[in-house]
Amino acid sequence: MAQYEHVFLARQDLSQAQVDALAAGATEIVEGMGGKVTKTETWGLKGLAYKIDRNRKAHYVLLNIEGPGKLVAELERQNRINEDIIRWLTIAVDELEEGPSVMMRKNDRERKRRDPREERF
Repeated sequence: MAQYEHVFLARQDLSQAQVDALAAGATEIVEGMGGKVTKTETWGLKGLAYKIDRNRKAHYVLLNIEGPGKLVAELERQNRINEDIIRWLTIAVDELEEGPSVMMRKNDRERKRRDPREERF
């Protein structure tokens, strides 16, 4: 089966529960089309380089997907219909990354750097 990384950006005014519901909905679409989601990561609310539909920030979500190509077409069609998703990108990969993604490792590094400073004050 083909493997894909799918990242979508959700509007900034959504709660974390609503973002998790969007990820669960995407997972249902994938499983309904005969694929499977191997990893779901929520990267959190991050600033955008430029405004998209009057949004300065967006919730980022990554899905690692295994399945047929028609699955990607349906997932992107559903993203186009959903008003809460402002952007998405799906990339075919040779091999899915094991463990946390680069963005999650970056967040862990930043937390480790901040901890010693917080202890000084």
